[in-house]
Amino acid sequence: MQTEQEQEILNLRDRQLTPKQIARKLGLKVSEVSTFLISHAEQTALASAEKGELLPVVQCLVNVNFADALLRNETTEAGGLGLVMVTRSKGYNRFVVTSYLIDYWCLGVKDAMPPRNCNDSQYKNLIEHSYSPFMQQYEEISLEQAQALVWGAIAYAKKLGFQPHRDFEESKAHLGEPTSEISLKFGRNGKPYYIEGPYDDTKKIINTLRNSVGDGNFDYLYGIG
Repeated sequence: MQTEQEQEILNLRDRQLTPKQIARKLGLKVSEVSTFLISHAEQTALASAEKGELLPVVQCLVNVNFADALLRNETTEAGGLGLVMVTRSKGYNRFVVTSYLIDYWCLGVKDAMPPRNCNDSQYKNLIEHSYSPFMQQYEEISLEQAQALVWGAIAYAKKLGFQPHRDFEESKAHLGEPTSEISLKFGRNGKPYYIEGPYDDTKKIINTLRNSVGDGNFDYLYGIG
């Protein structure tokens, strides 16, 4: 394959054409186009890794209620939980995905999924499964917004005395450090609001809030069910 053809394949791929469409336009075999795209993506990912750079971002997602409450400052009574998903490319049809379950009213990062490798169909299934508790209502956001949501929740929770879930340590490099200063307001009605979860040490959490902000400066709800 000539250098000019390789560049034309990349140009057409940037225009979101499929390997089959590219092959038809350039008079090539689909297998030739697919093989080149896979090889090029792997070489690009390897070069980035050697430089200590993160893999390129494919997509960042968040459930709509979380975006409404934090990114658009709209009033919502959706329970204070949000899910941020960050996906990076590891090559053609190969992805690395992490997700972060956020209690944006109080506890910060309640859970985190360490980097998971998947192909296109596995990635689509993972999205649907992950956002099914949120009625599958999610939207795409920028990496900067995803970082602001996760790191902002961590900073807010730390002021209250809470650390992120232990699995966050394994997944934070995938998220990357914040690259812009986006100001977000965490908590509910200007103060922490704790809602008991099934695996929480409720007594410890309430005592932590009493020590950090004092009685009367936080709300809580527990004993559901």
